[in-house]
Amino acid sequence: MTDSQKEFDFIRTLLREQSTLSLATTDELGEPWVTPLFYIVDDDLTLFWLSSKTSLHSINIKRSPRAAISVYRQAESWKDIQGVQMRGSITIVADKRRRSHLIKTYCRRFQLGAVFNLVISRCDLFAFRPEFARYIDNSRMFGTRTEFERGVLEKWTVLTP
Repeated sequence: MTDSQKEFDFIRTLLREQSTLSLATTDELGEPWVTPLFYIVDDDLTLFWLSSKTSLHSINIKRSPRAAISVYRQAESWKDIQGVQMRGSITIVADKRRRSHLIKTYCRRFQLGAVFNLVISRCDLFAFRPEFARYIDNSRMFGTRTEFERGVLEKWTVLTP
């Protein structure tokens, strides 16, 4: 396994272990807005979450589907900082089978019972497809990072060693 594959696996592991992302969108005036959200992730680093159609970040996404996301581990010292920053585009999952499967996975992960069924049915299911990812790991050395970009044929390539 190459070093860049190990780094990519660190990102995948971190995303699977954590539960909350920070989503950065912009409003109609270009003002930034950050929202914490529960999410699930697939093997290709696509993140999925449920949100009300009327929340500010949902409105922002529908107007401008470009966004940035960060996910990181809890840290008490700068040496403990490990996380991933990504930018990419967001779509709404409309396919009923795919939506149903993803919502079941989401509800299992966050132990959402039947009480949430009505609320969930009124939510949009969003998919964030990253085009760029930066993994930061200060446990190795301050400022240690590896950057990846989704390139030709949808393959991830390393930008920085």
